[in-house]
Amino acid sequence: MSDKPRKFKGGVHPNDSKALSASKAVVNAPLLDKYTVIINQHIGAPLEVVVKKGDVVKKGQLLAKATGFVSVPLHSPTSGTVTALEKCPGPACVSVPSIEITADGNDEWGSPFEPIADWQNAEPAALKQRVSDAGIVGMGGAGFPSHVKLSPTKPVDTLILNGAECEPYLTADHRLMLEQAEDVVLGAAILARILGLKTAVIGVENNKPDAIEALNKVAAKYSVKVQGLRVNYPQGAEKQLIYALTGREVPIGGLPMDVGCVVQNVASAIAVYEAVVKGHPSIERITTVTGEPLVNPGNWRFRIGTPISKALELAGGINVQPAKLLLGGPMMGMAQNSLDVTVMKNTSGILLIPVETVSQYTSEPCIRCGKCVTACPMDILPATISQAVENGRFDWAEQLNVLACIECGSCSYLCPSRRPLNQHFKRAKAEIMAARRKQQKK
Repeated sequence: MSDKPRKFKGGVHPNDSKALSASKAVVNAPLLDKYTVIINQHIGAPLEVVVKKGDVVKKGQLLAKATGFVSVPLHSPTSGTVTALEKCPGPACVSVPSIEITADGNDEWGSPFEPIADWQNAEPAALKQRVSDAGIVGMGGAGFPSHVKLSPTKPVDTLILNGAECEPYLTADHRLMLEQAEDVVLGAAILARILGLKTAVIGVENNKPDAIEALNKVAAKYSVKVQGLRVNYPQGAEKQLIYALTGREVPIGGLPMDVGCVVQNVASAIAVYEAVVKGHPSIERITTVTGEPLVNPGNWRFRIGTPISKALELAGGINVQPAKLLLGGPMMGMAQNSLDVTVMKNTSGILLIPVETVSQYTSEPCIRCGKCVTACPMDILPATISQAVENGRFDWAEQLNVLACIECGSCSYLCPSRRPLNQHFKRAKAEIMAARRKQQKK
């Protein structure tokens, strides 16, 4: 580990627009009358619902259980009654199964777990099982089950906590590191114990000096190191973060454990701390609600199942009509067509984009300027892959390592011809994976 972080290849420097919410302390959202909890909130095997309409549930009670190793359970965000098991709008603009909980107003815990106060002497296997039972996933956006990452099949010597938060507009991780610094560090120490490591490193971009200072005040007590990082999007991407902190390059098609690393988000670390020390399952998260059209951008602690419409109300509503609504940030976020989509475990941001920054355009032919190649942090050939996709040559795209694309959008951001590069790569990956599944069935 070097005291001088390295610069990964490529990257871009979009206007971060974080000033809208960076100074806004986290506000606890009030208890709602109703929560619509999307059932599958993680990458992996689908869940099996264990409640039915009419059941009375407590806060933290199991709603759906995991059905495989790459899967995590789902818990109730409050106490109340299950009033519906039906489909609701999902973040990918398709209807998804959900559980509707009508709150009773008591917000009474069901005490699903016993706190593990003496976690320093607890068995790592017991701590990892708690992470799994609590339904903790990667809260930076991917939603990958945390206990799976904590089960490497190769030796690891480095635990990295991702506090880069390089996505423009988003400040949720910034605020939690600033306001809950000791919880972040304690979560890091628990994760290190699970992995059998003595220490961990928290990587934070240098545009968050107050968060770095807050973490440094408590980090030494738990043998955790805090490292400032260059401001360079996508610094928070897993492979780029590993290279910046260790100089190790994860091979194409490889995983962090291939170079002895495990990476967890800082919000996930707090969820681990709360699951182990307090006995609380993962039923809430800090989310940035921001954008120029909003009256009062800021950061809120929402329970899962909170509708976007309610989140926007808490932010004071809008003062001008927005052109687009995104879940996440402007580089990797997903556009939405409904205000009824609800907050999930990996909802890092709710962003309104003003009309003046959105334009309708027709993409032009590639002019071979090479800007996309220079910007690509994965060192692949975006322009060539894009042409392969346009010609339906997904086999060629695969040979050109399209599966290595992290969908950061850096190439699309710089392209003077406004080519839909990121969309091409998403399509190519979907087509390739569909072809593989078809071949496996044969």
